[in-house]
Amino acid sequence: MRARFVLLGAALTIGLAACGGASDGSGSDKNTKPAARQAAAQTSVKISKSSLGDILTDQSGRTLYAFTNDKGGTSSCSGQCIATWPALISKDKVTAAAGANPALLKATQRAEGTSQATYGVWPLYYYAGDMGPGDVDGEGVDGVWFAVGADGKLVKTGQ
Repeated sequence: MRARFVLLGAALTIGLAACGGASDGSGSDKNTKPAARQAAAQTSVKISKSSLGDILTDQSGRTLYAFTNDKGGTSSCSGQCIATWPALISKDKVTAAAGANPALLKATQRAEGTSQATYGVWPLYYYAGDMGPGDVDGEGVDGVWFAVGADGKLVKTGQ
């Protein structure tokens, strides 16, 4: 009799696992690859208020930075640099929202073939050390990384 309950329990567990939703309650499918989930959302840049003043952010409010070693609108950040400073890339055209100037928003082709958003003359990056919207921990790092203002110029505070 006990063996029957063990087998029934095992069968029930397997059945529930097979039918078990991949949903985490957020309405998203955990089995969907992150890139596929991101592709569903339109990538845009906007102007947001921060402790640095008005700066360029993505649609979620994450700060976007420029690298002063980039020249002519072309990225020079690769390897370990891109691991710390991920590029703002998008399969589709990045759009201007809330205060961002669409005339300043363009794209550049990266060496690996992806399209990176630029604002003014600056390819745009995130900083891995920023934990969420509103963080500006990348500002001034190594004297070469700066947030970008609404006018496309670098925001250099305290320098």
